[in-house]
Formats: sequence, structure tokens, C-alpha cells
Amino acid sequence: MYRKMRAGAVVVGAALLVSACSSGGKDEGDAQPPVKQQPKSADPFWVNPDSKAAQAVAGLEEDGKDEEAKTVRKIAEQPSGEWITPENATDQARGYTEAAEKADRDALLVLYNIPHRDCGNYSKGGAADGNAYRAWIDQVAAGIGDRPATVILEPDAVQHMVDNCTPEQFHEERYDLLKGAIGKLKSLKNTTVYLDAGNAGWGKPDQMFEPLKWSGVEQADGFSVNVSNFYSTEDSVKYGKELSGKVGGKPFVVDTSRNGNGPYTGGNPDERWCNPPGRALGETPTTKTGDPLVKAYLWVKRPGESDGTCKGGPRAGEWWSEYALKLAASS
Repeated sequence: MYRKMRAGAVVVGAALLVSACSSGGKDEGDAQPPVKQQPKSADPFWVNPDSKAAQAVAGLEEDGKDEEAKTVRKIAEQPSGEWITPENATDQARGYTEAAEKADRDALLVLYNIPHRDCGNYSKGGAADGNAYRAWIDQVAAGIGDRPATVILEPDAVQHMVDNCTPEQFHEERYDLLKGAIGKLKSLKNTTVYLDAGNAGWGKPDQMFEPLKWSGVEQADGFSVNVSNFYSTEDSVKYGKELSGKVGGKPFVVDTSRNGNGPYTGGNPDERWCNPPGRALGETPTTKTGDPLVKAYLWVKRPGESDGTCKGGPRAGEWWSEYALKLAASS
């Protein structure tokens, strides 16, 4: 399973503070309120009022498609990860964290730019080399500053070394880059870092724990599981706990964005992760998991954005209205 990077230009700064969910030409009394923050006590993460989901809600309301707007609002009103793109990384990180801080919330950021990313698949790319990656991490850190941020670090990066999708010649450098990124981000005053650790159907704790240690997980706050995938929360927690026991009891977070119906078991086994039909939103984001090892259920992957050009989808990271509606309607 390969992760998807958010495509297109990112709106930062003051524009992020303006809701995209107006009701167009309707009478003011008929308008639904703009997307709001979730209660901080259970969900301290920032809801972006200018997300693609929020923009979709605004467009549907303007077109008079109120029922569809109500359905997509299930996505728009939950916090999800902001995937920092290579361009203007400092401005993006600053814009998201400033907007989150102004709302008295934490920004949830995803860093996905490791060299040789995604093994040449739908989200191939990444930094040109190690030095470019280190410079990018420095830019992100400069943008975050002292503001609260939770960072999901490099989906797939460790797993792709374990399954040899990333050639062995790049492993030593990747371990060094991940360890360096953790060190840089943890030097910030209010930044929490979770290193990605695969998922219940793809990784095995006996294979993963040493590469995670070599990548610096012991210096991180913990690790993430099920990013952009569909394995059930129960299976993900079981996998996370087994792995935690092998890396010093580190806690973890679970991506529940699209795991409501569990994994897809049909079609090409190599692409079951890519825009699978019949899926549903999972548990809404919260830090109230009832388990001290499970720090949060998060929507790291942004529901409604495509995994790639498979099964009729648009490019990775682009909003796919049809798929978004089915995800939310099945929840």
C-alpha cells in the first residue's frame, strides 16, 4: 500500500482562517454554519475551514444539493492531516500552525518527502537527495516554531525498506535522514512526532522493530499505524501493541479515516489499498481512546482525496466527489 501526497497549491496564512463553507445565494436564515472546531477536550486537533472537503460542502450548498452537502460535512467537520508539499514548506507549516493556534488547537502535519518515495508508484518522488531532504526538514521546523504541532513522519519510509521496495543501497541514508528529522523536530518546544510503522496487513512486528529503532523511534514520541489504509481499528491496535512491546513500550496513533468497513478483499491483491470500493469512514478523531498506549485515533489520510489513478480515480491527492460521498454515506 502506498500513501498519497496532497496535490496542488496550499493556501496558508490568513486565508486559512476564513471558512469556505458559506451557503452561496441562499437566505441567511437557511445557511448552515461554517465548519467548526470539535470539542477540545476529546479532539484537540484543528479543523481546516478551507479544506477540500469544506470547499466541496460550499459548492454543493451553492448548487442546492443540501443532502449531499450534509453527507460530505461528515468529512469536512473532522480534523485531518495537512500534507506538507515540497514547495514553500516554511510558509505552509507556519500557516497551518498559526491558524491552529489561533483556534486554540494543535496542527496535524504529515511529512512525506523522503528521497525515492513510493518506489516509483502513484506518489513517486520526494526530495532529490539527502541534503535536499535535510534542508526541507529545516524549513518545516522553521515554520512550526514554538507552536503546537503533531507530526506524522514519512508514511511508508520504514516499511518500504523492510519489504525491499526501496533498494538496499538507499537504506543507510534513509535511516540517517529519519533519525535526523526526528531529532530536528523534537528540538522544537511543542512538537510531537510519530514515526510511521506500516499497518496490520503489511508489516510484521518481528520485521519492523529493528528498522524502527535504527530510524530513531526511541527518540520520537511514538509511531503511527494504518496511515492511508483500511485495516480495522481492532486489528490496528493489536498490531500496534505487539510492535510497542518490541520498541520499549512506545505509544502509537491509529489512522481511522477510512477503516469503517475494514480492508477490501476483492480485485488485484497488489492494489487493494488503492481507492477500494465499499469502504466507510472510521472512528472520528479523538484522544479519548480508553487505552494509554493508543494516544489518538486520527484522520491522517484526508477522506475523499484519491489514492491515485486506479479504479477510475483522479491523480493522488485530488478531491474525488463520488468516492467521498460513498465513504461518508456508508458511515
